[in-house]
Amino acid sequence: MCERYHRNVLFFTLLSVASFVGDCSAKFAPDFIHACNNTEPACLIQATKDAIPEFSKGLPDLGVPSLDPFVIDELPIQLPGIKVTFYGGKATGLRKCQVLNVEAYLEQNVFILEVRCNITIKGKYTAVGRLLLFPINGEGDSKIKIVNSVIKLNIKTKYFKDAEGRDHFGIKSYKYTFDYGERIHYTITNLFKGNPELSNTVLQFLNENWRVVTEEFGQPVVDYAINVTVSTAKKFFDAVPYDELLHVPIPKY
Repeated sequence: MCERYHRNVLFFTLLSVASFVGDCSAKFAPDFIHACNNTEPACLIQATKDAIPEFSKGLPDLGVPSLDPFVIDELPIQLPGIKVTFYGGKATGLRKCQVLNVEAYLEQNVFILEVRCNITIKGKYTAVGRLLLFPINGEGDSKIKIVNSVIKLNIKTKYFKDAEGRDHFGIKSYKYTFDYGERIHYTITNLFKGNPELSNTVLQFLNENWRVVTEEFGQPVVDYAINVTVSTAKKFFDAVPYDELLHVPIPKY
């Protein structure tokens, strides 16, 4: 009886140890992450294409928020002569971005991503001041549709270990270029409070001169969107170890 008891205790002890070891080697990367065995652009591009549609939905279990849609709670834009505030907004379209190029230079700590996207931003706005030729005093709904914009991110990476000693990618800094694409279409209500005729006239001007208008006040919006995207990527890299993202030996650091 006593011998059987000890055998059972030994069995459950071994089982507990095995479970603990299994937990320590748990896989963090979602199933849609297909790790490359090299850093050839062809593999990296395909892996990125595979990941974007699901990654953009968010990964709550890993603390990674959604990017499609991503919420714009409030975005004040102060420009010479005009103050615009977007609020209660959402941006959509990231999950359908076309991946143009991906490059990784591990030893140089450089990662390059280039995508082409159609992005739609909807929300509320207030605007007071002067936009180009027109005095503006508006408050209403806004919709901005960006067609075939091209975004190129150049990321300076780093490596670090987590509390369990596993290696991770990190983002040290980044810079980007942004081409507004083929067309930007504005749908904005009530640009002049109580004067729908003048509001429509100005809206027509904005759409006919969309590139000039966008270059005037678009930069803060793009900065905000890129910052949200990079911050989300950082959270993902913090959660998922390097060896689950890339099956290439990590450089010494």
